Amino acid sequence: MTRRGWMDIGTELFRDALARLTDAELDAPSLLPGWTRKHVVVHVHHNAEALRRLVRWAATGVEHRMYKDERQRTDEIEASAQLPAARVRALVAQSADALSADLDALSPDAWSRLVVTAQGRTVAATEIPWMRAREVAVHAVDLAAGVGFADLPEDLNAALIADAVARQCRRAHRRSPGTGPVALDRPRTGPGGKASRGPRPLAHRGARTCDHRVTRGTRLA
Repeated sequence: MTRRGWMDIGTELFRDALARLTDAELDAPSLLPGWTRKHVVVHVHHNAEALRRLVRWAATGVEHRMYKDERQRTDEIEASAQLPAARVRALVAQSADALSADLDALSPDAWSRLVVTAQGRTVAATEIPWMRAREVAVHAVDLAAGVGFADLPEDLNAALIADAVARQCRRAHRRSPGTGPVALDRPRTGPGGKASRGPRPLAHRGARTCDHRVTRGTRLA
């Protein structure tokens, strides 16, 4: 399946998970420490808007970063999490549709243009559908509304596992370059800066260690 196919499937799963929740249930905790379900929903909305900025960069050649800085991302999420549930539902639906339309309008040349992710990685615009697929698929599970990783296509799960391992290995390498294998099960910081001792549920489904000498530069197909 293509990355765009994964994105579309993940989006539908996220919509389905959201539709299962009442407005009151959106204020209950999600699977992400420190975040309610509403926080997850508005994060997915703002992620779509941020990715639309990358699409605009690819379409025009004029730089448009996902976020001005980390503070912008945090402030947007916290402010939007205070909105009424109906408004939150409308925003996440509208931004998802707008992102899809923007991607559909990209020219063949624009897909090869380089953009910069929020983590500072320079990638081709062809990476954008994957970036969105990862967000909507994983956060559909984070809503704790009956959608699990078993509901995802097998090839998407495999790609998510490979990506999770590669991302943790890149972080580990930046912290301790030149070392050997590094264990992946280590504390992570949740929303609001709260420490969470356990790895994300997905981490249990992939490799538990990485070797910088092997994994540096790993890319998904």
